Amino acid sequence: MKVMVIGANGQLGSDLVKVFADHELIPLTHRDVDICEPVGVRAVLRRYQPEIVINTAAYHKVDECEVNADRAFAVNTLGVRNLALACRERDAVLVHFSTDYVFDGRKGSAYVETDLPNPINVYGVSKLAGEFFVKYLLDRYFIVRTSGLFGVAGSSGKGGNFVELMLRLAREGRAIRVVDDQVLSPTYTMDLAHQIRALIQTDRYGLYHVTSHGACSWYQFTVKIFGLAGLSPSLSPQTTAESVARATRPAHSELENAALQRLGLDQMRRWEEGLAAYMEARRAVHPEEG
Repeated sequence: MKVMVIGANGQLGSDLVKVFADHELIPLTHRDVDICEPVGVRAVLRRYQPEIVINTAAYHKVDECEVNADRAFAVNTLGVRNLALACRERDAVLVHFSTDYVFDGRKGSAYVETDLPNPINVYGVSKLAGEFFVKYLLDRYFIVRTSGLFGVAGSSGKGGNFVELMLRLAREGRAIRVVDDQVLSPTYTMDLAHQIRALIQTDRYGLYHVTSHGACSWYQFTVKIFGLAGLSPSLSPQTTAESVARATRPAHSELENAALQRLGLDQMRRWEEGLAAYMEARRAVHPEEG
């Protein structure tokens, strides 16, 4: 199978490249293709003729999206439209990643694929609009909503991730405050990559939630990070109202992998297990940390 990975040097893209290494792989970075340029997108697909296109490119700085909405929609919406049109032209399957932030967080429990989206920030709106383009332009697609991603490529400087930010603050001796009233399902990118491999072996196209099992607040996640790292920094919880953030975030954006479970395809593990595996994997990248 000829698989194109767009955003191949990012957290998720790097793990997808590893997982699909035994396929005919086409790993592309932003230097190779800018999804905001429709002519370039069509040219790349025409040149390589992939059977599967996996798009990990996104503008995902949630607070920046509030003040740079044009960029958010250019990448997360119109860029996705460009990919969908090119995939339709080449009869390629598109795998596109979306977010838990398409929901408002008011349900109070885990969201399933049939729940009605209602994004409350620019990032969420732009990602949902991208989903619509995929759905209306293609018959063969996988839209994958996921949440709170952390991967080893992020630990080596390619944009970082929440885990690495917390570890850095702890080692700098900072007093750390983390919100305890936003609940999500943090997800290890290697687990997600393996699940994507299993999913695209099928022809069960459509919308899927794919996150680690279980949920926690950002504060609870941080406590677990420091426990696994053997660190005891100054850490305290705070409310969303006490935090400084431009974008409104959902209070409870936990996702349930309901569609995967119906098909008997769900192989995701609990977030605690994924985090432990990540902490083990990053030691190879940061041996100086012990």
